[in-house]
Amino acid sequence: MLNSLAIRDVVLIEALDLQFGAGLGVLTGETGAGKSILLDALGLALGARGEAGLVRQGAAQAVVTATFDTPPADGPIAALLSENGLDLDPGEPLLIRRIVKADGGSRAFVNDQPASAGLLRELATWLVEIHGQHDDRGLLNARGHRALLDAFGRVDAAPTAAAYKAWREAEGALAAARANIDTAQRDRDWLEHAVGELRALAPEPGEEETLAARRRTMQRAEKIAEDLAAIENWLEGSDGGLSQLRQAARVLERIAGDHVAFADALAAIDRAVIEGAVAEDRLRTAKADLWFDPATLEEDETRLFELRGMARKHRVQPDDLAELASELAGKLAALEAGEEGLAALEAKLAAARARYDTAADALSAARREAALRLDAAVKGELVPLKLDAARFCTVVAPAARENWSAAGKDRVEFEISTNPGAPFAPLVKIASGGELSRFILALKVALAEQGGAATMIFDEIDRGVGGAVASAIGERLARLAGGTQLLVVTHSPQVAARGGHHLLIAKSHDGTVTRTGVTALDEAARREEIARMLSGATITPEARAQAERLLETA
Repeated sequence: MLNSLAIRDVVLIEALDLQFGAGLGVLTGETGAGKSILLDALGLALGARGEAGLVRQGAAQAVVTATFDTPPADGPIAALLSENGLDLDPGEPLLIRRIVKADGGSRAFVNDQPASAGLLRELATWLVEIHGQHDDRGLLNARGHRALLDAFGRVDAAPTAAAYKAWREAEGALAAARANIDTAQRDRDWLEHAVGELRALAPEPGEEETLAARRRTMQRAEKIAEDLAAIENWLEGSDGGLSQLRQAARVLERIAGDHVAFADALAAIDRAVIEGAVAEDRLRTAKADLWFDPATLEEDETRLFELRGMARKHRVQPDDLAELASELAGKLAALEAGEEGLAALEAKLAAARARYDTAADALSAARREAALRLDAAVKGELVPLKLDAARFCTVVAPAARENWSAAGKDRVEFEISTNPGAPFAPLVKIASGGELSRFILALKVALAEQGGAATMIFDEIDRGVGGAVASAIGERLARLAGGTQLLVVTHSPQVAARGGHHLLIAKSHDGTVTRTGVTALDEAARREEIARMLSGATITPEARAQAERLLETA
């Protein structure tokens, strides 16, 4: 809801600070007093084009600040601000400021954070509905008619949305499968050759490292074998060291008794022979461990080169060849079973499309039934508004195939015929200014329970009518304002008398400067203003009495 509007240096307004409340507020004043300036100023805050002509003559800039109730933290306004990187202070009102400079440049702020005029226009769709003679938004925008009809009829579009999603997902799955098969068909020869090669090679995870380690061991053993042969000859040959030590020991045994040193020498040689025997045993063990077979080495090297060559060919690591073989075999199998898989996906798509058709057709039927009820509701509002010759029709027609969506297959548009026998056409193309405003009022009353923006503004909805029609307009505006905030610019005393708040717009001139001002009227002042609206410049006692009766009736 709009709480306040502060205007500085806009056209004839030097400074205005206006407060607004819930319910029906009326703005009155003589023709040319500047009522349109107020709407222009509010329009600036709602993202309208900022032009240098709006800046008061002699001022450097025009500034408009609009304050609204705190939006719900989980509502669309909070979401919109978040999407645009703006913060929403909990518990604080929503403050929108627009500045237009004398050179035509403009700036916008939301809660004192820089914003674009485009963002203000998006916010405006949730904040204020302005219905005037040249307004092309809101109820005149056919793009929103389907949602309005669904809300009026309490039509549940969720099953259709779910069916549409499943249908599109099935379409995507089939398209992806066909694309994969097309790609695979182009690669069939390569796949068959690659799978054959890999199957013949039969790589195993970790095989390359095992072969490489064994190859390194055998290559080392080949080099060590020559050294082992030489050592074996030195130790174990007929002229080897151990043989000579044993010969020396036998000689010492014969003469050991001749000298104590001979016995010590014999003991030392015996120890050397024992250690030499240990060395022989360890060398035999090492020789067995360092087994070397030229044929096996050649086989391992061949296998290792094949694995590495295949890995380079497919640009993978050797250990990944087994997984690659499985993957390519799977692709080949999928290709071979592709037609059968496509048939299953096609059947799934057909079933999903049938479910969407069923849900969308049921939704269309519900909309047609709701359209009849809406037409009847609007019809009931037209006669009191002096539109009894007019007819209203909610058109529910098939949409073009490319426009089918989660919301169904329907195109919905509100149309009217203003004269008997005249064809139906969209509201904005047929109704005159006054008729258009009254049609919008009739629609808004019929759709009242469906909500909308928290603030509605009607600009001269009563133009060209009076008497009973003006009274009917005032009664419906008051009823419509019961659950929201509604502001109406009016020349009708019958409408003005219905207001819960009354603002008088007047122009003053001090001989040099012309200014527009706004005054909040109390009960006595309201009576005088309504009397003026009834009688003109000279207020008569009869006009005051009639104004009193209008206020009492309201």
